[in-house]
Amino acid sequence: MARLSPVLKQATPVRAVRGEGVYLYDADDRRYLDFTAGIGVTSTGHCHPRVVAAAQAQVGTLIHGQYTTVMHEPLLKLTERLGDVLPERLDSVFYMNSGSEAVEASVRLARHATGRQGIVVFAGGFHGRTMGAAALTTSGAKIRAGIGPLMPGVSVSPFPYAFRYGWSVPQATEFALRELDYLLATAAPVQDTAAFLIEPVLGEGGYVPTPPEFLAGLRERADRHGILLIADEVQTGVGRTGKFWGHQHAPGVTPDIIITAKGLASGFPLSGIAAPTELMAKAWPGSQGGTYGGNAVACAAALATLDVVRDENLVDNAAEQGRRLADGLRKVAADHPVIADVRGLGLMVGNEFQTADGAPDPDTAARAHAAAAERGLLLLTCGAAGNVVRMIPPLVVTAEQVDKGIELWADAVNAAVASRTR
Repeated sequence: MARLSPVLKQATPVRAVRGEGVYLYDADDRRYLDFTAGIGVTSTGHCHPRVVAAAQAQVGTLIHGQYTTVMHEPLLKLTERLGDVLPERLDSVFYMNSGSEAVEASVRLARHATGRQGIVVFAGGFHGRTMGAAALTTSGAKIRAGIGPLMPGVSVSPFPYAFRYGWSVPQATEFALRELDYLLATAAPVQDTAAFLIEPVLGEGGYVPTPPEFLAGLRERADRHGILLIADEVQTGVGRTGKFWGHQHAPGVTPDIIITAKGLASGFPLSGIAAPTELMAKAWPGSQGGTYGGNAVACAAALATLDVVRDENLVDNAAEQGRRLADGLRKVAADHPVIADVRGLGLMVGNEFQTADGAPDPDTAARAHAAAAERGLLLLTCGAAGNVVRMIPPLVVTAEQVDKGIELWADAVNAAVASRTR
């Protein structure tokens, strides 16, 4: 009998049999408040009726129309619809299935377009697990360990993680930009550097928002040196941060390439990159393609997702409920010094656990995470040390559901702290 790989470890003990909105249900019909959203994927909640209807209708007409062989309507309609939400000059789209694929496609395009090979990433960034994407990822050693040599041409510059350094955000931003300039003057020459690649909020790295001033500094340096700016919006896109794209928290900053996936199709595998047509046209012939990219059913689901996000004002809801969630979590943290920082943008909030002497505290974080699941609240951990508990509710979450999540979290933290002191 075949079994799943023993390396696959589930974050919670739940065996889900169905989902509805912000809830998952197990075989005993126990209901769980799902503040994981499939790692930010089920943006419109589980099984939104409009997404389900769109996918069901598409399954009955065309499941797969391989897009370098034939063209199909869901792909064309989705591309047109994305034009309503993409930055104006990013008017060309290439579709794939996963975030890692899209990340690697962005790097391929940047290298072709500039004739340069170097990619600068920022410490703590997560860009995927495939071999090329892993070379770009520094959120945790487990992604890179034991698979070298990794793709060459990647340089890592400090990220302005103010809390980790014990500095103010302006101090951390100034430091990180200064160190980037030093990197460009030493190990990553500008004439060899194709792109800067950054997440608007560190995901696996700890849910740390990128300061707007840092993104503005990257944009200025990119323009000055002929370097492309790539925004990895795999987790931050489609309203997650309270704006449609995470980089929009930095007014006036537009990336040259946007990477999207996760919340784009409410759970169906679909990813893409968007760039200006003149930039996308610099990709070499044959460099873009794939068997399943732009799948008809996934595109139909994505169209429905974008309509739901618009019609139900889910971007505004993410901003409003995100503020409510962060405020409530800060009140919990005020009663428990072990939670040393609460941060995030929109419905993307992290709780960082530390010991009394300032060291990461993954043990208490893990206990709080497990205690939350026992109480019916599903969460995930992240951060290099696994000491950040993150909350990513679907964008349809209500104020009442946010308040319930905070209540369950407070009880879970109380239990985790009590067990630590026994």
